[in-house]
Amino acid sequence: MPSTGPAVQLSLPFAEVRRWLFEDAAPLWARAAVDMVNGGYHETLDFSGAPGGSDIKRVRVVARQIYVYSHASMLGFSDGARVADQGMRFLTSFAWQGANGWARVLAPDGAVRDATPDLYDHAFVLFALAWRFRATGDEEARRFALQTLEVIDTRLRHPGGEGFLNALPPEGPRQQNPHMHLLEASLAAFEAFGDARFADLANELTGLFERRLFDPVTGTLAEFFNEDWTRAPGEVGRRVEPGHHFEWAWILNEKQRLIGGDMTAHIEALVGFAERHGVSSQGFTVDALRDDGAIVEGGSRTWPNTERIKGHLALFERTGRDPSGPVLQATRLLLDRYFDVPVRGGWMDRFDAAGNGVAKDMPTSTFYHVFLALAELLRLEPQLTPR
Repeated sequence: MPSTGPAVQLSLPFAEVRRWLFEDAAPLWARAAVDMVNGGYHETLDFSGAPGGSDIKRVRVVARQIYVYSHASMLGFSDGARVADQGMRFLTSFAWQGANGWARVLAPDGAVRDATPDLYDHAFVLFALAWRFRATGDEEARRFALQTLEVIDTRLRHPGGEGFLNALPPEGPRQQNPHMHLLEASLAAFEAFGDARFADLANELTGLFERRLFDPVTGTLAEFFNEDWTRAPGEVGRRVEPGHHFEWAWILNEKQRLIGGDMTAHIEALVGFAERHGVSSQGFTVDALRDDGAIVEGGSRTWPNTERIKGHLALFERTGRDPSGPVLQATRLLLDRYFDVPVRGGWMDRFDAAGNGVAKDMPTSTFYHVFLALAELLRLEPQLTPR
């Protein structure tokens, strides 16, 4: 951490975060979200903590839970290895399609419902395999990670050579989001395996961000693009999401930490735009803006608020700037509003623009965002504790 910058001014609720994460949330989802009959994980829980009864299992959700419980096991959660093992067996037994990579959607019993190779899903599988290897040294995870990289590079690379296809066959406009998660995954894989091919991929994706995805004039990151990476026409191309601005800031900090290159200016711009325009008067990080800062979707899911924490932590690590104001606000919002549901360890995943909870169930996929943000907060506890 840079030595410059003001001291941290506000006390953050580290003990409360640690209790909620490891005494409430991790045990709940380890107990209730694991499918003990078919393997893998349930897509949702209801607000009593019972499985929500979905008739599918998305591969991205399986991968996210493998990550969560691999990381949790590394932080001392005793049941983490068992829960991650459950997901790893299910994933490799049913979702791998050989040269076509990973299927996108499975039935509850593992039968393939949608075999489409999807970049977003491949990114999360790669991320999960990297954390699985870090937690266990599992050589199967390394082998599948290298095979996943091969599929991404040979099947999902865009014919124009710049970036990747969202899916095969291609679907809809080009998107930044799967590229963001592929960068996150390539960095995790480089840290886990030390293979330069993952660093090369990370450098390629960072270059794409700098050349195409990020607009330095407005300080914005668009969501949807034409084939040539110009922004999509009309309001679709003007859509920006503050949660993704914060998320990219954290990932770019990881890129600088692991590989190098000064990402400070980009991190400052991303966090600055999202904080100025994307946080409501109640402290919610809203779902979507226009590139001029106007709010177009004033509701707020859990995940943009977790990413606000990560974005400010990244800025702190790069500049030493005191993050405690926004981090405390976002953390308290999570603990007091989003996590205030009948079953301890769960969440109200969506609030409308008036601040009313409107989610009908608790998505399992949200735990990836929650766990990573709170784990980052706890990692930096020594530096963030006022003296």
